[in-house]
Amino acid sequence: MQKSTIQFLLINCFLAIVLVSCGSVTKNYTPKKLDKTTIEVPYFSDSKTDYVYKTNITVYGHEMSGIFIAKKINDTTHRVVFTTEFGNKLMDFEISENNFKVNSIVSELDRKILINTLEEDFRLLLKNKYLIQEQFENEENNIYKSSDGKRDNYLFFSKKDQKLEKVARSSKTKDKITITFTLENDIFAKKVVILHQNIKLKIELNYFKSE
Repeated sequence: MQKSTIQFLLINCFLAIVLVSCGSVTKNYTPKKLDKTTIEVPYFSDSKTDYVYKTNITVYGHEMSGIFIAKKINDTTHRVVFTTEFGNKLMDFEISENNFKVNSIVSELDRKILINTLEEDFRLLLKNKYLIQEQFENEENNIYKSSDGKRDNYLFFSKKDQKLEKVARSSKTKDKITITFTLENDIFAKKVVILHQNIKLKIELNYFKSE
């Protein structure tokens, strides 16, 4: 990862966050009777598994690549490591529902705005349990709403196979982040795409199979 590429990411993320306008959120969902009050997400929950993915980050058409490794180290916490494709460590952090600890980071990435963005993205990705307040549906999905007071999270389950396909995070005024899952099986995602709605940032994770 080149220094100029990292600086490009930082500058554009900052400008986008500062300049983005707030638009209203329109949800074309039909209310349903609530059939569950908690949902557990299995995709990154096995403490015996090292979740290793090839990573591609696109910001305003500029691309970076590397390796993402996640490991559940106890009941509440994951450890996440980003490296270059050659194995050089870029960032190492531990993340849980309420805590975020940076173990190491290269100086070019050590910027609060970038760290805060990654913290929100990967806390949402690695979240294992949601408390559900409301339920909806559309033509393809059963949709469950989980609110933490500041953000509303919508979990989209396919009506066809009852699998979690997407998590969408919204503020009270605008969509923020969507995470989509392509599944290997019921408990493992072979591909994950994190897409920001208010900045042109996309993180794609593709499961890395060793030869």
